[in-house]
Amino acid sequence: MGFFDKIKQGLSRTKENMTVKLNSAIASFTGENEEFFEELEETLILSDVGAEASMEAVDRLRDVVSQRGLRGSDEVRGALKEILVDMLGEKGKLKLDSRPSIILVVGVNGVGKTTTIGKLAQAFTQQGKKVLLAAGDTFRAAAAEQLGVWAERTGADFVRHEEGSDPAAVVFDSIAAALARKTDIIIVDTAGRLHNKSNLMNELNKISRVIDREMPWGDRETLLVLDATTGQNGLSQAEEFKKSAPLTGIVLTKLDGTAKGGIVFAITSRLGVPVRFVGVGEQADDLIPFDPDEFAEALLG
Repeated sequence: MGFFDKIKQGLSRTKENMTVKLNSAIASFTGENEEFFEELEETLILSDVGAEASMEAVDRLRDVVSQRGLRGSDEVRGALKEILVDMLGEKGKLKLDSRPSIILVVGVNGVGKTTTIGKLAQAFTQQGKKVLLAAGDTFRAAAAEQLGVWAERTGADFVRHEEGSDPAAVVFDSIAAALARKTDIIIVDTAGRLHNKSNLMNELNKISRVIDREMPWGDRETLLVLDATTGQNGLSQAEEFKKSAPLTGIVLTKLDGTAKGGIVFAITSRLGVPVRFVGVGEQADDLIPFDPDEFAEALLG
């Protein structure tokens, strides 16, 4: 099943809400009419696109309708799709060319972070990459145990320390092990730190400094895992994490469990950080690379 099919299937709840309302609003278009644009903006906001991103999309659509002289609803739907795709940014590929490369995975508890790491590990090992999982969440023994299960399941190497030990030390040892074993990709789990806990954010900074010192030449991706069902609260989390880590991408999980898939637009518009992967199910292959064009197509129909 390709991205488009999985997104269509995964967005079933979103389509029941957002897509139906969007298409209902678009169907009412009969020419330049401020009431139409206001209704469309309200629909976008209620779908968790966010006020800023909704206003931007509608303002741009208003200009396009005027400039191109659009008259039919199908033309407006096509124009809106172009705008939404542009707002989502280009389809991005992770830069993992060095050997090893490192992926730092951050996010609060309960968003599916460790499971996301396991799914990434499986995808990379299926590509023939040698992967090492680093249990940087030393605050919960269960986190390391869960990650260990994924390491065994995917055939990845695994580095952990005792509960309560220094997470930065785990990262240090993981880099040393990866260099010795000629590992391709290190994926680091981090504590499910609450975005308002400054001490845990400081720990994240410490991990980053270790990576800077030990792998200054290496490619690094920092992925923030967000739960799509948290809506605008997820955006607040992302803003706080961006202050402590140079985020390079978002992994949006549980997109199949929310009727408000518009959070994708709010995140990319506010943060300027692209969505790299979306989770649309529980299976290992349900974490899929994000394609803005196909996402907008599935959303608007």
